[in-house]
Amino acid sequence: MPVAVLRPPGVPEKTPPKDPSATYRQSQRALDGAAFCLADVADGLGPFLVIYLTTQRHWTSGEAGLAMSLMLVGTVLSQTFVGAWIDQTRYKRLAVAMSAVFVAASCIFMYHLPNRVMIYGLQLATGVAVTVFPPALAAISLGFVGRPRLPARAGRNEACFHAGNVVAALLAIGGSWCFGSAGVFYGVAVMAIGSAVSVLLIHESDIDHHAARGADGLEGDAQILPWVNLLRDPRIICFTAAVVLFHFANAAMLPLVGQKVGHQLADKASALMGACIIVAQLTMVPVAILASRAAVFGRRPVFLIGFAILPLRGLCYTLTDNPWLLIANQILDGIGAGIFGVVALLMMADMTKGTGRFNFAQGLVATAIGLGAALSNVLTGLIVDAAGYNAGFWFLTTVAVAALCLFTLTVQETLETTTESGERSQGVYTEQPR
Repeated sequence: MPVAVLRPPGVPEKTPPKDPSATYRQSQRALDGAAFCLADVADGLGPFLVIYLTTQRHWTSGEAGLAMSLMLVGTVLSQTFVGAWIDQTRYKRLAVAMSAVFVAASCIFMYHLPNRVMIYGLQLATGVAVTVFPPALAAISLGFVGRPRLPARAGRNEACFHAGNVVAALLAIGGSWCFGSAGVFYGVAVMAIGSAVSVLLIHESDIDHHAARGADGLEGDAQILPWVNLLRDPRIICFTAAVVLFHFANAAMLPLVGQKVGHQLADKASALMGACIIVAQLTMVPVAILASRAAVFGRRPVFLIGFAILPLRGLCYTLTDNPWLLIANQILDGIGAGIFGVVALLMMADMTKGTGRFNFAQGLVATAIGLGAALSNVLTGLIVDAAGYNAGFWFLTTVAVAALCLFTLTVQETLETTTESGERSQGVYTEQPR
């Protein structure tokens, strides 16, 4: 029988020691929640803004495309610097929270501001704010679970991210039916506040900030690789060129579908755009999990599937004007984007292992991607104004084919393997002496 321990009067009962595993589980759930809520925040208002500007405020496709592009310009101007800062700072959680609050305020202001210049300015500032989310979330994840468990954590992040997009799209549909366009704008703001709260619930003690910057295996900051070495790494150069073309082809596709559907269905355009997003995001949830498991055996073959899907998707958009078939085509978007979100992160982590520049490299690549996506929206908008929607889709499909060819011919496997002699392949790139 257990023996009761008598405590003298006035002596408080001792608090049992905190269970480390309990705080770890709480941090896991909080990271899930942050990824879930950031789904509707990381891209701002996205195609919903294009629909609102073209159907409610009667902007041209070129003007709406410029508004989308200015957000990406903000990303281009700041992404590399933000990535380098995320490598250095220990305030990653606070950075995510503050950026999310800014996005929430920006969404509300844009709905009420009548002036084009003000909307353009807010889009530019939002582009700067959202650059914090990808490197910070990736850094927190790497510092939280370590490199061996990163594929599983990356797949879990993406699954939560896409599940959050489904919920956000449902809220957008319900909000647009009940409150009109205001429901979409305020819905994004609510999700942004949710992401700020979630990320602050992650325990700081669970994050290894040295590992979070890809400095595992290094003894102190003195061994951090100079950033210029990354610019000379042919693996990163080829990888960046391929993903830039991928995003150039991908960035304008969904906004273009939104405009095409919007001109056919007018007041129901936001609801059908929500349906497009739901179909794609529901597809991405299982694809992200499967991609994370398959990528354990090799990154490149999995990524090739994502690259091959994109031109097929663009071609399908030219074959029909039926809104429901256009929505069904988003299944292909779900496959490609689900793979990209997981495998691109893993390949970057592979190529920057032992450099201490993981987030800087992410920012560098994201800057190039943002530039390509910004040009995509502007050029495609101009092509649509001049020659129609199918011309825009054909242009994007051609770029997607070029991206597939470039990736196939120049990008090699990045997963580190061990040969029979014990030597490792695909290690850290160092410039060879001449």
